[in-house]
Amino acid sequence: MDRNTVIGLLLIFALFLGFSFYQSSQVKKQQEARMEQLQAEEEQKSMEMKDLSLNDEDDPVPAAEKQTPLAEAFSNAQVGDGDYIVETEKAVYHFGKKGGTLKQVELKDIYRYTPKDSAKKPLVMFEGGSQEMDIKLMLGNQGEISTGDCHFVSESGEKLTVDDKNNKLILRLYPNAKTDSAQCSLLDKEAYIEYAYTFKKDDYMFDFDVNFVNMDGYLYPNKRNFTIQWGAQPKCVEKNYDYEKNITSIYYMDNGGDVKNLDERKPDKKDFTSPLKWVSFKQQFFTTCLMAKDDAQFTSGSLAVQTPESNDNTVLKNCNADLDFEIGDLKDGHFGMKIYAGPNQYRILKGYDQKLERQVPLGWGFFLLHWINRGVIIPVFNWLEGFGLHYGLIILLLTIGLKIVLLPVSYKTYMSSAKMRALKPEIEAINAKYPKDEDMMKKQQATMSLYRSAGVKPAGGCLPMLLQMPILIAMYRFFPAAYELRQKSFLWAEDLSTYDSIWDFGFSVPLYGDHMSLFTILMTIATLVYTWLNNKLMSPTQGNKDQQRMMNIMMYSMPIMFLFMFNNFSSALTYYYLLFNIFTFVQMWIFRAAINEEKLHDTLQQNMKKPVKKSRWELKMEELQKQQAQMLKQQQNQQRRK
Repeated sequence: MDRNTVIGLLLIFALFLGFSFYQSSQVKKQQEARMEQLQAEEEQKSMEMKDLSLNDEDDPVPAAEKQTPLAEAFSNAQVGDGDYIVETEKAVYHFGKKGGTLKQVELKDIYRYTPKDSAKKPLVMFEGGSQEMDIKLMLGNQGEISTGDCHFVSESGEKLTVDDKNNKLILRLYPNAKTDSAQCSLLDKEAYIEYAYTFKKDDYMFDFDVNFVNMDGYLYPNKRNFTIQWGAQPKCVEKNYDYEKNITSIYYMDNGGDVKNLDERKPDKKDFTSPLKWVSFKQQFFTTCLMAKDDAQFTSGSLAVQTPESNDNTVLKNCNADLDFEIGDLKDGHFGMKIYAGPNQYRILKGYDQKLERQVPLGWGFFLLHWINRGVIIPVFNWLEGFGLHYGLIILLLTIGLKIVLLPVSYKTYMSSAKMRALKPEIEAINAKYPKDEDMMKKQQATMSLYRSAGVKPAGGCLPMLLQMPILIAMYRFFPAAYELRQKSFLWAEDLSTYDSIWDFGFSVPLYGDHMSLFTILMTIATLVYTWLNNKLMSPTQGNKDQQRMMNIMMYSMPIMFLFMFNNFSSALTYYYLLFNIFTFVQMWIFRAAINEEKLHDTLQQNMKKPVKKSRWELKMEELQKQQAQMLKQQQNQQRRK
């Protein structure tokens, strides 16, 4: 790793840090402005609700016809508690008799993380019913009630196995109708709120239609706006609780078709006055999405995500979404939705053509990263996967393929360094000619003149490095997000999607963690060995000992930093970086064996005998250097006079 390579790395890190700082500052300004707007809107809503509750004289419903309280208006308690169950080829769904909405999902042939040698446990999303969804209803002027407190009657039986003929679960909430003779309550079967769920036997997504039938006599007249209140506590199902928690959040697609998310690292809230197409509670490898169907949209709403207040290491986040929607009327109103509850897998989500795949973190904030992943890495990965190869072998072949693609770039980088190394005698002669610090400008001018006459471009080793760095960073985003690697073992790694611990300490080491990952250690060792051999083979051509000492400290410090940074990362990623370092070292030896540096030096000597035409940029740089040298000389003369 020569000076140009180190400078290239530092430039890349500086660019990313600068971009991150700029982006965070802009987001902070937007959040502050939004919070002020939300506060004003909440105050306005509060005033409107107060006016609505006090304005009895404008109420079009006579007092005798006003609806009864919840306990009497919807008294289907005889349905009892428990669940209605729907089974498809993909999952088993539980819908609460009380509330009528999805409570939990058991995914088939998919398992949660369990320690080694333990029995597999099925993966249950929202285990224990840690998800609630209800609709607020207005009973005349007597306030709101919630469908979550009401019992729904099934028109499809207690359990449904989905096939080509049976694919609907129909749940209805009937109001009560008073009878004058018996003074008792009977269900009004001509009026109801219906939840219609339509399934496909081999799909993780299903339809959720809300229908209002003849409810104009029971609910607040002419009301067409309703609110779905959706809350959930996604639970940890992966090995690395902290990592899964840190990337769990709420994602949504706004009216402009942009997919965004609430802050993943801290509590966040956002209110909307413009429409939303879909909202999802997204974990590391699984997501639950509520989507408005067809051309429908959620007219407005609010989203909030919070970290759990308790020390429960099973709950990841507290997620809440209030979503407003409109229906035609209470007599015959309808609002269509879809629910997706399944893997956060790029290939599956992309198939729905709703930008759901944007929940997979592929580097969407920087266009080059996600284009590399979507256009190159994922297609090649899926193509190799189609041969039924082991995932460890797929990563090996993917690494070899990338090194072959980057071969021209790597060769150009090596040639630039080889040319500078071949000119070492000439560089040492320049250093001997200008040994003093005050002659630094003259030494730089002489060095640049030598490079120019020999046809050497010092930046030629830096620019190729800049070109291949986006690929390395794209892989950094791809492997931890690849659902295909989840619970796939390789060598000692029992799960390529998370760290490969070979020793659990039982306590936490600051900045390192509570375990030791072997692939990370091997990657660090390989990087250190490569750095040492690279310095030995590609010795510096210029610079004093202090500069070289600082350069060595920087180059050897980076692998040590990676040892701490990557200890908790995906073992597939550290395995890939290990292979990349090994192949880079092998590639360097091949280049060194193939290139005769003595002949290269003769070629450079021949180049120096030819006339060199200077470019405009070179002429300007020379003029600037002359001006700087003249200014420096004037300053030195002034100091001598004093």
